[in-house]
Amino acid sequence: MSHTRFSSARGLQVARRPRPSTRTGADQAFVLLRTVFTVAPIAFGLDKFFGVLTNWEQYLAPWVNDLVPGTAHQAMLAVGVVEILAGILVAVRPSIGAYVIVAWLAGIIVNLLTIGSYYDVALRDFGLLVGALALARLAGPAFHASGTAAARDPR
Repeated sequence: MSHTRFSSARGLQVARRPRPSTRTGADQAFVLLRTVFTVAPIAFGLDKFFGVLTNWEQYLAPWVNDLVPGTAHQAMLAVGVVEILAGILVAVRPSIGAYVIVAWLAGIIVNLLTIGSYYDVALRDFGLLVGALALARLAGPAFHASGTAAARDPR
């Protein structure tokens, strides 16, 4: 960290610390959450097509597979498209996209709980849901009025 020097009236050299960032904790949280909830859904959505991270079909509850047309693989491809679109929506309209992510994660949690296993993944997804809800609140109108970073949300 560099210091700026200035002379006082008596000719003494005094070091002054640089001004701290004007970003608040809420501003920083907004940027972090918006970034994560843009990148993660897009990355997971793309992986539905490439299968690098896991075999996604294992996470589809049998009753959901019976509801959707086609195979479990085709259902996961559709899920991938929705996740990519949700990530893009968070990037351009976080005040809406974050609530889409909340609803999507709620559906995933119900799906995982009804499989009868993957409770650890469901709990992790609940934590993500809370984070997406925090992003939705930070991107909402109350924060726009207060002049935080969320005010930069293009509407």
